[in-house]
Order: sequence, then C-alpha cells, then structure tokens
Amino acid sequence: MERILVIQMKRIGDLVLTAPALSRLRQARPDAEITLLTMGAAGELAPTLPSIDRHLNYHYRRLNLAVWASVISDRFDTVLDFIGSDRSVFLTWLSRAGTRATYEKRARGFWREIAYTDLCDAKLRDYHTIDHMAALLDAIGIPKAGDFDDPLPLLVIPEGARERAGEILKERGVKGPFALIHPGTAKEEKYWRPERWAEVIRECGTGPLQLPCVITGGADAFERRHIDAIFETLKSMPGVPSPVLLAGRTSLLETAAVIDRATLALGVDTAAMHLAAAFQVPQVVLFGPTNPFHWRPRQGRARIVFSGHPGVMDEGDYVKKIEERPMDAISVAQVIDAISGLPGIQERRAAK
Repeated sequence: MERILVIQMKRIGDLVLTAPALSRLRQARPDAEITLLTMGAAGELAPTLPSIDRHLNYHYRRLNLAVWASVISDRFDTVLDFIGSDRSVFLTWLSRAGTRATYEKRARGFWREIAYTDLCDAKLRDYHTIDHMAALLDAIGIPKAGDFDDPLPLLVIPEGARERAGEILKERGVKGPFALIHPGTAKEEKYWRPERWAEVIRECGTGPLQLPCVITGGADAFERRHIDAIFETLKSMPGVPSPVLLAGRTSLLETAAVIDRATLALGVDTAAMHLAAAFQVPQVVLFGPTNPFHWRPRQGRARIVFSGHPGVMDEGDYVKKIEERPMDAISVAQVIDAISGLPGIQERRAAK
C-alpha cells in the first residue's frame, strides 16, 4: 500500500484551499493511505476532509514527539510539502520518502535542496491559491481533477457537529433561514468599520430579504472589541433585530456547521468565507489589503467587493499584482447592491 504524507501547517484558510488538491489526490490514488499533517487550530478541521485516512497535528510550544516519530517510522512513499517552512523541510527530509516534493522557491539553499526529489516551478504570484496547490500535484504526475467523472466532496461536516450546530441555533431562536456575518479576521488591516457592518445587518434584517443575522468569529480580544462596537452601533438603530452572537462560543467544527446552514454569508477575506465557498453558500466577500486574484472564492454564488473598484468584480477584473487598498473605500451601498444581485439565496431559503 502506498503511503502519502501531505504537509499543510499553515492557517485554517490555507487548509480549506488545499482541500481540492486533497480530493484530486484521493481520486488519483484511491488505495493509498493519505496522512495529513497540520498545525494548531487548523487541525480541528481535519474531520471534515473525506480525502484523508490519518491526521497528525503539530502543536505550538510542545515537543510533538508522536509527530516526529510517525514521520520517521511510518515509511512514507511520497511527501507533498505545501508550505516549505524550516520545520516542514526538516520533517520532509526525515521521512526518507522516495518522492519528496515542494515548490522551487521553498527549496533554495543547500540544506533545503537535499530534502526534496521533485520541485514545482509554479509561483504563487501567478496563480489563485487553489491552482497553486494543484500545481504541486502536477509536478509529480498526479492526474488532473478534470480527468475524474465524479469529483469527491471537498468538505463534509461530521454528523455530531451538524447536530450541535442545529441545537445551538435553535436554543438562540434561529429556526429557519439566516444571514451569517463574519466580520473578524487575524489581520487588523482587513477589518471593515463596525458602523458599516451595522448598516448591512439592518438591511438583512429589515430589508427585502428579512433574514435574521448570526455573527460568528473567534475569541481574540481585538475581534471581540470589533464585534462589541457593531452591537453598540445597532443599539442606536431602533427596529433592527439584534443578531445572535456565536463569536467565541462555538468550536471550529461547530462554526463550520453553522456556516454550512447559512442562507447567506458575508465577511472579509478570511477562513470563514473559504468555508462558505466550499459549502456553496451564497456569499459576499470584502477585499482590500489582500488581492482577490489569489484568494477569492471561486463559486458561482460568490460576489467580490474590492476596495476602490466600483460595484462587484467580474472575472476579467482580477489582476496578478495590485497595491494594497484600505477597507474604508468600500461603501455600504456596494455591499447591499452585491447582496441584492446574488444568485442562490432563494434556493437556500426554500431548502431550509
């Protein structure tokens, strides 16, 4: 039996964007044992990935002896290193696999060069991130995704997490369609003004859609202050139903299950919106400091609002290189217009 180790030790969003490559790998190697190595919180998402057989999670500030021992002793035939960090280079070298692949940029330097047998010349600047991941499979001859008649699902929510999400929503009075708002992210420069989020929440709740809002997010102090500011603004808006607050109160799996249930998802460029894309949830995503060419959702029910660009972006609007733009240049009207023209909302509403 062929044994394959996939190393993706970056953030949650990067793992979600690696899911298409994992699906393609599984279909090309149906009898292989595929082990995924993640790091930190991203590992909580491993149960949603139907393409893997085993999971190893590297924890910050721990010895991680079980991970090191597994990489050394499990006799992997192939290692795909999607990140090329110092740690992943060393792990790849220790595996002694016959095929050890990463990107050329990540293998520069003598001690790095000896860790790999195969290199991919794809540069992230030229690709959407999903395609950049796929290029590493190309480098070792894995068949293209289009060669398979019935693609595997990218993510599948475990039934237990799905049930808990339903219970959480029901306990808080959300029994039907809802709009999910995920205003937070790991990078401060990607935050949109709280008062503008409040205006969008008012439109969702009292406008034509009549959708109650659920706010998701993490427990980070800055993110919580941002969400608190949204609620404080809403207090001055009479007649607007107060959103249900789940930020910091659900696990990552539960949050993913809530996203999967949403009728509409709104947020900045962050992991929650990548999850919404994987679940085909109608979504509007706000970009400014990051380039949507590399990170945008690529599903038919997504609309991208980019700082400084009028209206929503069309396929021909994306360019490989662009300067960072402030989120303040995105208006409330742009976001509301993007919502009003979004396909799939009525279908999702009818399915609830």
